[in-house]
Amino acid sequence: MKKLFLIIGAPGSGKTTDAELIAAKHDNITHYSTGDMFRAEVTSGSERGKIIDKYISVGAIVPIDIAIETILGAIKKASTSVVIIDGYPRSFEQMNELNKYLVNETEVELANVIEIEVSQEVACERVLGRARGADDNVEVFNNRMKVYTDPLAEIQEFYCRKNLLQKINGERTIEEIVEEIDDFIQSRI
Repeated sequence: MKKLFLIIGAPGSGKTTDAELIAAKHDNITHYSTGDMFRAEVTSGSERGKIIDKYISVGAIVPIDIAIETILGAIKKASTSVVIIDGYPRSFEQMNELNKYLVNETEVELANVIEIEVSQEVACERVLGRARGADDNVEVFNNRMKVYTDPLAEIQEFYCRKNLLQKINGERTIEEIVEEIDDFIQSRI
């Protein structure tokens, strides 16, 4: 059975970098970033990519059916026993849809949800400092932050009730953060 770890956090929390570094250390871990998957689809020029672009270019959530198709496809194709997906779920609806899928799934178990906590100020500094694309400006950042924080309490409560939420302080050195997340994941597999 594959063990799935979800890493959530504000834009700029470092969730993608942390997950990439952890996966690079282990042969049995695959990492997927929903943001990277979506950006790759946009770059491909596909019809799905054009639809995705309309949402991410303004910092909005990609429609749930497209997100679920992308994520489920990635998990099923993973060649490893452990899969880390960062940036998902981003809404209560996404969380519910994923939960519905996992309830009946015999090949994938949600091991944990790891929340990387950073302040809005730190997140904004990081996002504007990296400026990867057109979606990295103050207006879009503020919208992305609101999109992240609005459903956060419900998502935290849901995963806390299931005893699946692990919070990590994301305002330390990258080495400290990665070590703590990696140690936690290793303790759960």
